[in-house]
Amino acid sequence: MNPDLSHCSDNELAALARSGRQDAYREFLARYKAPVFRLIRGNVGDPDEALDLTQEAFVAGFAALDRYDGERPFRVWIARIAVNKCRDWARRRAVRSFFSRALPLDSAHHVAIDGPAPDAEAADRAELARVGNAMAQLPQHLREILVLRGVEELSQAETAELLQVSEKTVETRLYRARAKLKALLDDGAADR
Repeated sequence: MNPDLSHCSDNELAALARSGRQDAYREFLARYKAPVFRLIRGNVGDPDEALDLTQEAFVAGFAALDRYDGERPFRVWIARIAVNKCRDWARRRAVRSFFSRALPLDSAHHVAIDGPAPDAEAADRAELARVGNAMAQLPQHLREILVLRGVEELSQAETAELLQVSEKTVETRLYRARAKLKALLDDGAADR
């Protein structure tokens, strides 16, 4: 019978996982899968894509577990991998978008339309979609800050470490992101 690993530190879990303990990997997933999913969903917007990217982030993280520095929180380390997966996804999407637009119009009938889902008629879903659309218009570096600080509630120091920028840069970007998001939402409200 395996002992309860919920009381182990991230560093202890990493050591157990490196030694081949599968229950250590399961404990990492239990602890961090939901926040990583929220982080990715906040960046890509699509829950199905977010689920796939969450899985990719953990697969990559577990494969690189030997490079994990146990002195740092695992959450920040795996979040960094997740952010990189989001960036890779955005680059791939941009390339696919370019080629789908390059198709003749009569052969592009299979290309999906990027719009709000039909079930977004309820007021709360409509507002969520409106905020999601506004966030999607933000530059990636501002969107990441909003998701990390606002949704994932990482500290300024953790966000700075994850994005490899100074805490002052995090503060400045967060201010700009909030101002730009407010402006986008205000413009959208005026259009209604």
